[in-house]
Amino acid sequence: MRLTFVGKDPESNPTGSPTVYRTDRGSWVVQGWVVTDSHALALMNIPEGEACVEIPDRMIPFFKEDRAVDQ
Repeated sequence: MRLTFVGKDPESNPTGSPTVYRTDRGSWVVQGWVVTDSHALALMNIPEGEACVEIPDRMIPFFKEDRAVDQ
């Protein structure tokens, strides 16, 4: 899988997470905060081999494909 850096959250310090990447497989990879709220996880019924991360609303603009840049 080839990743193309799209953007890091400029308001998240010191690590710069969340981060958004575009793949060469027509998908997105999001680095974010691990969801640990047991009630929320139970409501999602996440299958084996999958996970979820939380990102803030301010990261949504990074999902526009035309913003992707190689890093």
